[in-house]
Amino acid sequence: MDEIFHMGGYAFYVWSAYGAAFAVIVALVWHSVADYRAQTRLAETLEKAAGGRVRRAAHLERETGEDAS
Repeated sequence: MDEIFHMGGYAFYVWSAYGAAFAVIVALVWHSVADYRAQTRLAETLEKAAGGRVRRAAHLERETGEDAS
């Protein structure tokens, strides 16, 4: 078992590569979640400012296939 963790003398390189890859994945997940939350808040703010017209316009566009603006 000890040999698995030492990896024939390359343990530092291998484990640091695993650590770096894990850190990048965690950072990407964190950034994606933070951006999703920010975009959701922005969409809610814009919908409130538009008074619900945004959803109606999108709904009309889907039904008729024409631009609702």
